[in-house]
Amino acid sequence: MITNSYTVLNPTGLHVRPIKTIVQAASEFPCKITVLSNGKKANGKSSLSMLTLGIKMNDEVTLEIDGEREEEALQAIGALLVQIHE
Repeated sequence: MITNSYTVLNPTGLHVRPIKTIVQAASEFPCKITVLSNGKKANGKSSLSMLTLGIKMNDEVTLEIDGEREEEALQAIGALLVQIHE
């Protein structure tokens, strides 16, 4: 298992559109992806689960990735977390 933390830079936080992009990317990987923020955990492959985290701009998000292609998944999803979406 690998972990890394990121700060969300999107001015509107992680709402439906950026979460959809993250979940689509996460679903490309066979590994288990867990997202932690604000004292809560979510399945990184579930939009509904991710929305329950209520992630806002400047919140810290930790990814826990376990399984096949975990390094690749960490890089791809981490890049999306710090991206500024419109």
